[in-house]
Amino acid sequence: MNAPTALPDVALQQLSPVNHAIDWVGMSGIALPSLCRGTPVQLHLDISVNLSNRTAKGIHMSRLYQLAQTHLANMELTQGGIAKLLRAVIESHRGLGSTAAQLTLRTQLLLKRPALISDLEGWKYYPLRLNAQWDSNRNQAELRLQVGVDYSSTCPCSAALSRQLLQDAFLAHWKNEWRYEPPCANAIGEWLAQHGSVATPHSQRSQALVSVSLSESVNTSSDDNQLPIIELIDAIEAALGTAVQTAVKRVDEQAFAKLNGENLMYVEDAVRRLQAALHAQFSAVNIQVIHRESLHQHDAVASIHNVPAVPF
Repeated sequence: MNAPTALPDVALQQLSPVNHAIDWVGMSGIALPSLCRGTPVQLHLDISVNLSNRTAKGIHMSRLYQLAQTHLANMELTQGGIAKLLRAVIESHRGLGSTAAQLTLRTQLLLKRPALISDLEGWKYYPLRLNAQWDSNRNQAELRLQVGVDYSSTCPCSAALSRQLLQDAFLAHWKNEWRYEPPCANAIGEWLAQHGSVATPHSQRSQALVSVSLSESVNTSSDDNQLPIIELIDAIEAALGTAVQTAVKRVDEQAFAKLNGENLMYVEDAVRRLQAALHAQFSAVNIQVIHRESLHQHDAVASIHNVPAVPF
């Protein structure tokens, strides 16, 4: 039996005709199963290294894929685990002069959420994005976690205009009655039950994109430190007060309407409320809110950040 013929390896056997270092080169759109806070998720991964060797024809793409599988497939996502993966990627390309690696993870986390009043519960999805980079020269990781949270926003101006119309309708109906005697509370209550919705404020499904820095904790914590995803989501929903619901009964829908009435907000209100609530708990908070208008075809947006939010 003939000995197997050695297969050509162009990346190692040839030099680049153009001598130039490359900032980042790697793979995008890798699909992997993983775990996030114990919940199975499907990851979409982009991963790359810098190519400092100016004459190298190419990097070892297959090593990136294999290392991603080793460190992420069916494994719990942790800050330390991600840092280990990036260090391993750099080490696998040390011969090409690579000194830095980066990755982007995109996924959705499903969380079971209870109804506001009743005993119902259901599943909500939260889009997640994690950007991470390791620089071996500084021996430091930079991680940013971004989550998306849907909520309801009711326009304060529209609410005030609706209240004025209700006031006008109330006075128009009752002004003649007051000439003789004040209307009783029951009569007013009955009138409000029939005519209280003479006008209603407009509201819309809205989204908050919030990213926080994990760099400090990943460089000082143990390798199994969990990503603070649930804590961040809970803090966002608590600050806004009107997170969208899953399964509801009428009592839950009524409670949701009450919360909207108690939390009238422009985009300016929402982004300021989030900044005030999150800055003490998380590091380098960046926020963008989007109110998908029901009055207009366009949306209202506001942001407080140094690092722009990236759409999922």
